[in-house]
Amino acid sequence: MAYDVASPVITEIEQRRSETGISWQSIADHIDRPLVWTVAALLGSHPMPAEQARQVGELLDLSAETVAALARQPYRTADPALLTDPTIYRFVELVNVYGPTFKALIHEEFGDGIMSAINCNVSFARRSDPDGDRVVLTIDGKFLPYHW
Repeated sequence: MAYDVASPVITEIEQRRSETGISWQSIADHIDRPLVWTVAALLGSHPMPAEQARQVGELLDLSAETVAALARQPYRTADPALLTDPTIYRFVELVNVYGPTFKALIHEEFGDGIMSAINCNVSFARRSDPDGDRVVLTIDGKFLPYHW
């Protein structure tokens, strides 16, 4: 599983970001990696290459233990406690409502297969709108056809 949100690794990273005022985007720029990838790695969803972990460690003045933890392979399992967070729940709700539609459209456009969550790029942006700013997420996933 990715780190528990109360893990010492995430706690140290968040504390150092708060103390220094360094944004997620600044960290991503510092290690020359995409924003979403960087945040996911720092929150324990995937390992960072040792060099990027070292660079983040220097930027945030992280402990050697935290830098080492950033480079370790995580367990990727679901944490039911995350579903109680309103923002995360809305993503679950989105998939519950639109998942069958996404599946139908993928199958119509590409045939029998799936969109990869492993081989994908995710981008995040803020867009101004007169009715209130919009969150723009783009998921660019590789199509993987089923082979029989």
